[in-house]
Amino acid sequence: MGHVTDRFYVTTPIYYVNDAPHIGHAYTTVIADALARWHRLLGEEVFFLTGTDEHGLKVKRSADEAGVTPIEQADLNSARFRETWDSLGISYDDFIRTTEPRHHTAVQALLQAIYGNGWIEKGTYEGLYCVSCEAYYNEDDLIDGTCPIHRRPVETLQEDNYFFKLSAFADRLEEWLTSDESVVIPDGKRREALGLVRGGLEDVSITRTSLDWGVKVPWDDEHVFYVWYDALINYATAVGYGSDPDRFAAWWPHTLHLLAKDILRFHCVYWPAMLMAAGIEPLPRLAVHGYLLLGGEKLSKTVHGPAKLTDIAPARLVEDFGVDGFRYHLLRDTPFGPDGDFSHEGMVARYNADLANNLGNLLSRVATVVNKKCDGVGPAPRADSPLAPLVAGAYADAAAAWQAVAPSVALDATWRIVRETNAHLEANEPWKADPGPEVEAVLGDALEALRIVAILASPALPSTCDAIWQRIGLDGSPRDQRLPEAVGWGGYPGGLPVEKGAPLFPRIQTAG
Repeated sequence: MGHVTDRFYVTTPIYYVNDAPHIGHAYTTVIADALARWHRLLGEEVFFLTGTDEHGLKVKRSADEAGVTPIEQADLNSARFRETWDSLGISYDDFIRTTEPRHHTAVQALLQAIYGNGWIEKGTYEGLYCVSCEAYYNEDDLIDGTCPIHRRPVETLQEDNYFFKLSAFADRLEEWLTSDESVVIPDGKRREALGLVRGGLEDVSITRTSLDWGVKVPWDDEHVFYVWYDALINYATAVGYGSDPDRFAAWWPHTLHLLAKDILRFHCVYWPAMLMAAGIEPLPRLAVHGYLLLGGEKLSKTVHGPAKLTDIAPARLVEDFGVDGFRYHLLRDTPFGPDGDFSHEGMVARYNADLANNLGNLLSRVATVVNKKCDGVGPAPRADSPLAPLVAGAYADAAAAWQAVAPSVALDATWRIVRETNAHLEANEPWKADPGPEVEAVLGDALEALRIVAILASPALPSTCDAIWQRIGLDGSPRDQRLPEAVGWGGYPGGLPVEKGAPLFPRIQTAG
């Protein structure tokens, strides 16, 4: 996945202010947050961006229906996203809104550069338009005359527009998409983008005259930029495009955009072509994930019939599983890339297995036995512990997986340490032995494994790992640690008070 750099710039898509924050939004955002936290542990400078997309016809129409101005509606709904991310422990560095002056400046600068380079020209456009997508479709794209994504009727719109000469970039896009398999991951999504390019590219309309809720076109103020071409530029705005060239030059080469597969065409074809047209190098890397598909009984039926994932607010699941339980499920249960099943039943099973029975139980039994056999003072680990090589291997696998944007694989590697440490305790049964050096050796090893797990699991379970750190007597937080040095075996000093405390993850009882 490329070399580790001293900087890491990660973005989520910016979410439409017409939507309420739902599990699909949380999925992308929690992954971005975990990646940001991992790269901070590596000692890199990290910049993590999320935000809201606030222009366009859909926003204008729904504001009109609600009897408010578009900016009033945007203010209200943008705040809901911010509150939701704060409640899930999302450690974003910047929250961008496309209605901010800094963004207008960047949009006008970037599109003026494309215009100045001769890649934008005027024309008249008539097409089939889906208001929900803010996108035009060809007849062939439709399903029974409706939008393929929203299954709603499309409208015929005609207006004078400026067009971006996308078709001129087919060869350069193909060359980029075939030059390095890591430019778009996973590989199936890169091939999908390549298929769109090879299938033929048409020039695209990038402005409108029928709407004033948007960024004005600097060379023709009767037009505003069409929402997608305004939205994509947010990633450049936030690191100083059009306002701070040195900052932009420092951060842009280290960009990773996360997105769901429904916006692949815009991010993996249109956006790179726009950057090429504006003369911006290098192009960002893109990581594309599938959909979460709602299964099971408990979430699938609502009073109004079958529920969709987009109907379910994260708060509803945080009530049942806690913030870290919810985060862990999103990161662990679905491999990054393909579609994944999402169900309440699956969440309960994963929570009970990995969090209650494995991690929670490990901390609880170690703390209990240290209190009984060592007067509550944690012993130091052995230098030659059988767990040491296992930990080293698990760290190598976890680090490679985070680097490859594979959180489920990284967490599986981390939980190998948890499982092996539990097995080590079962094999040695320190709770049955008399106090002495052998018991202390086994418990010291287990405390060192817990110290290392608290660091490696902290991108997924930040508050839980803080709690583990404190309970085994360490100062500060796992977030203050730096990899790889911090996971070298032997870092737990011993002689620290170990606190028993309430269960980290009380088991969730299932009916039946």
